[in-house]
Amino acid sequence: MFYNICFSPTGGTQKVADILANECAGDKKVIDLTDRTRNFGGISLSGDDVALIAVPSYSGRVPAIAVKRIASINGNGAKAVLVCVYGNRAYEDTLTELRDTATKAGFRVIASVAAVAEHSILRNFAQGRPDEADRKQLIEFAEQIRGKLLSGNTTEPNIPGNRPYRKISATGMIPKATRACTNCGLCARKCPVGAIDGNDFHHIDREACISCMRCVAICPQKARKVSPLMLFLGKMMLNKACSKRKENELYLY
Repeated sequence: MFYNICFSPTGGTQKVADILANECAGDKKVIDLTDRTRNFGGISLSGDDVALIAVPSYSGRVPAIAVKRIASINGNGAKAVLVCVYGNRAYEDTLTELRDTATKAGFRVIASVAAVAEHSILRNFAQGRPDEADRKQLIEFAEQIRGKLLSGNTTEPNIPGNRPYRKISATGMIPKATRACTNCGLCARKCPVGAIDGNDFHHIDREACISCMRCVAICPQKARKVSPLMLFLGKMMLNKACSKRKENELYLY
C-alpha cells in the first residue's frame, strides 16, 4: 500500500505531495497530519508499504506538531519518500530533521525531495507555485523514485542539513479575526493545534499558534488577517532571499 502522509495547513505542500504520489502509485491512503482529532499512534505500516511523508519548512525546520505526529506513527520498516516544501527562501535543516524523525518512527528513507510552493504568509513569493514547470519536474522526480522502488534499491540518499538543527523563533505573525467574522467556527474546528477558542473565535492562544495560516486560507469570509505592518516588514526582510526563483531538488542516492 502507498501512503500519502501530509501536513499542509494552506494546501501548498499537499499540491506537491499529490503530484508526486499520483505518479508513484495508483491506490493510496491519505493521512492528514493537520487533523488534531486523529490518533496517529494507531496507524501501523508494514515493510511492504511505501509512504510519502510531506511537510512544509517553517524557518528551516519541520513544524514541531508534525514531528510529534509523524513520530507516533508505526513505520515498521516501510520505505519512505520525504518531501519538504518551502516558500522560495531556504529549507535549511528541514529534510535532515524529517529524516531523523521518520527513521526513529521505523521508516526506511529511500528518497527525498525539496520543492517550492507559494509562501504561506507572504503570498507574493513563489506566487502560483507549484506551476506547470514544477509539475513536469516533479513528475520526472516521481518516475525516478518509482524506478528506484522497482529496482529494490533501498539505500538512503545523502540529504543536506545540520545537527544540531537551527534554532527558530516565533514569527509574531498571528492572524486575528476582523469585523467580517460571522462566527461560523470553521477556523477553530480546523486549526491544527487548537489555538483558536471554540467559544470566542477572536481569542487566540498565542503560545499554541504556529502561524501556519490555515485559518486565513480557509475562512469563507476572508475575515482572518495578519497585521499589514507585519506583512510589510516581512516582505522587506525576505525580498532579497525570496525574489530569485529556486528550483526543486531530488535526493535519490
